[in-house]
Amino acid sequence: MSISTGPIASRGESSASRLTSLMLAPASRRSLRQLLLAIVLPVLVIVLWQWAGNGGSLFGGVLPTPDKVWHAWKVWAFGSTGLSLNPYSGTWLANLLFSAERVGKGFVAAIVVAVPVGLAIGWNRIASGALDPTVQLLRPIPITAWLPFSIAVFGIRDMGAVFLIALGAFYPIVVNTAQGARDIERNLVRAALMMGAGRWTILRRVVLPASLPSIFTGLRIGLGIAWTAVIVAEMVAVKSGLGYVLWDAYYVGRMDVVIADMATIGLLGLISDRVILLIERWVLAWRRLQSFQS
Repeated sequence: MSISTGPIASRGESSASRLTSLMLAPASRRSLRQLLLAIVLPVLVIVLWQWAGNGGSLFGGVLPTPDKVWHAWKVWAFGSTGLSLNPYSGTWLANLLFSAERVGKGFVAAIVVAVPVGLAIGWNRIASGALDPTVQLLRPIPITAWLPFSIAVFGIRDMGAVFLIALGAFYPIVVNTAQGARDIERNLVRAALMMGAGRWTILRRVVLPASLPSIFTGLRIGLGIAWTAVIVAEMVAVKSGLGYVLWDAYYVGRMDVVIADMATIGLLGLISDRVILLIERWVLAWRRLQSFQS
């Protein structure tokens, strides 16, 4: 006698599908709600800005309305790069890539130096006594104060901009990394010592993983400062990139291009911050599992 399991299997599959849909629905609604909350304020500002514009501008013609900024950005992004009288026509992508490349190089250089230095300061008293006073002495010096030094040493070249970006991103990364290493749960260190682990093993297997949340906080802050530093550097130390375009456009009175440039910088900063958050969620997935189990 044979028993057909087809209907039962179908009912099981449909139940599983309904259960999956019910589980995903709250997450989808939450994501949609977060997206709406994120865009409501910018949209409101743009609408009010456009509504307040008198003849397409504000403040006596100094500040163009969003429709004029949008038109300027379209020409800047998609305009002809041939014999155009507009020096900003079709150069948006090239300048964006110049700035993004400099930020990437400077940010990676800052990570390579700041994370080991921060771990050493937070974990080793001798390293802390030798390194931390110098870091705290140099940290209050603003990036703009380093501009003459950068130009004198590196000249009007990319290396000067990369140096300023790395310097700006270095301090928040090293300070947060050091704090994360200092706040290690001492019972974890004692347990590792009881199991025969050496100092290097403890640093690599205990201190570094436990410091990662603080390190990622420093990375997010450092990346924001890196985008600030690249604009400052490109205004003076190089002759290309978003910072150079921003200063040049202001000099010739193209405030529509200036605001389009500012919006581009803000979007790039937002996107890069979201990338860091995604990497953090992937690297620190164990924390979510630990919180769920507890």
